[in-house]
Amino acid sequence: MRTGRVCYWSRSRQAPWRKGDTSGHIQELVELRVDCDGDTLLVEVEQTGVACHTGRHNCFFRAIRGGELTEIAPIVVDMEKIGRA
Repeated sequence: MRTGRVCYWSRSRQAPWRKGDTSGHIQELVELRVDCDGDTLLVEVEQTGVACHTGRHNCFFRAIRGGELTEIAPIVVDMEKIGRA
């Protein structure tokens, strides 16, 4: 909240992780909402670069279409080429 940048808990790192510190794909906090039970957060961000480590704009690039799991969003940035996969 102090910096205006979004911070998450990383299971792989077992530590807090601020989006963009290593990739440059920064998330600036626009609004933080809490649900009625106080157990879910909704984070609205201003995204610089891609949000997903797969090189897509967001992590929700798969959907069930015609009974099949289908990729519905293209890869925008080849993360391996920029060394930030």
